[in-house]
Amino acid sequence: MGPRPLLLVPLGCLALLLPPPGAAEFSPSLDSDFTFTLPAGRKECFYQPMRKEASLELEYQVLDGAGLDVDFHLLSPKGETLVFDERKSDGVHTVETEDGDYMFCFDNTFSTISEKVIFFELILDNMGEDGQDEEDWKKYVTGTDLLDMKLEDILESINSVKARLSKSVQIQTLLRAFEARDRNIQESNFDRVNFWSMVNLGVMVVVSAVQVYMLKSLFEDKRKSRT
Repeated sequence: MGPRPLLLVPLGCLALLLPPPGAAEFSPSLDSDFTFTLPAGRKECFYQPMRKEASLELEYQVLDGAGLDVDFHLLSPKGETLVFDERKSDGVHTVETEDGDYMFCFDNTFSTISEKVIFFELILDNMGEDGQDEEDWKKYVTGTDLLDMKLEDILESINSVKARLSKSVQIQTLLRAFEARDRNIQESNFDRVNFWSMVNLGVMVVVSAVQVYMLKSLFEDKRKSRT
């Protein structure tokens, strides 16, 4: 399942994540994930609009790059620093939100050579209104007394199924991120092993050639013949 749409804006920061309309008719929960390359000496920021008494959960991982580390900042709409991670490879943070735009930044300015590949996922809870959803359902559900079925039971069952499916999608996304990071580490180790193997092979060839030359020089007759 691919990432939710990203709305780009002409700012110094990278992108603005907006929840797609009508994405949570039963349970007000949204999620987005994104992977991008952060060049060396650069800092990229994202904005996420939030509602009051909602929940913002953010998880990030550095998938590739020397050191597998990055600085992470999360700021409130008032500009207050809520989270600051220094030189971390991954992190999970959850905050209760208020109305306004939350900004989170990934900082690679401490690195002058290596770029980083970063994956992050946002999970937004309580971004809708349950009351309106129930009123919409009541327009289509009739005869609940005769069927001995309550609207609340239907919504609870649907929300439970949807929550479990969303959790499954989230776990699969995180497993793909872990697999990508492990593959990058293994490929890097493979290149290092091949490089040092070639270096060792070259040293062995040079040492063998020197040994052959030294042995030949021991058995050569260096006395000059008389005429």
